[in-house]
Amino acid sequence: MMQICCNDIFAGELMTQQALVMKEDFSLVREYINGDSERAAGAFVRRYKSFVYSTALRHLKSRDDADDAAQEVFIRALKNLSGFKGDSSVQTWLYRITMNVCANMRRKKRLLSFFSFGDGEEGREVEDKSTVNPYETVENSDFMKHFNKMLDELPEKQRETFVLRYFHELSYEEISTALGTSIGGLKANYFHAVKKLGEMLKNSEFLAGEKYG
Repeated sequence: MMQICCNDIFAGELMTQQALVMKEDFSLVREYINGDSERAAGAFVRRYKSFVYSTALRHLKSRDDADDAAQEVFIRALKNLSGFKGDSSVQTWLYRITMNVCANMRRKKRLLSFFSFGDGEEGREVEDKSTVNPYETVENSDFMKHFNKMLDELPEKQRETFVLRYFHELSYEEISTALGTSIGGLKANYFHAVKKLGEMLKNSEFLAGEKYG
């Protein structure tokens, strides 16, 4: 009986703490929208910077990348704070944004790594199938929007071959059956697609400052 009573007290205290946190969060959101937005933004970042950074670090395994991710998370969060409806806690909302930013950064790194080969080296094949599929929820990635525009510049056969081989990870045999093209022709299409995309990435202003291995 005593154990049940203690559990009820603990649960009640926990709910009270959560309610207090949400009340403080909503107060910051209202101040940002209707009052001193600069002060509220600073308080908002200080309140959650440790949570966002530690979450990003766990997923990206790099302090520099986690710093970059945290900055991007707060830029997105503050930009969309006026649309926060309170369906979840602010921390849960920030967690979702952080996960999305981290996923986009991993996709970008994967593509940059894929195209970081020297002159004369053959186009790379699909690597590490345990990696998150870059086609999953890419709509929110500015980099992927840019990359998709580059894909549109490829000849149709090269684009189809690259998408099926790289993004969907089909074998050349499977692609040959689907497209009715010889395996030799598919390999040539894939090689030329990788070469062209690599050159477009290297010359892209979108990736100014990126280093290639």
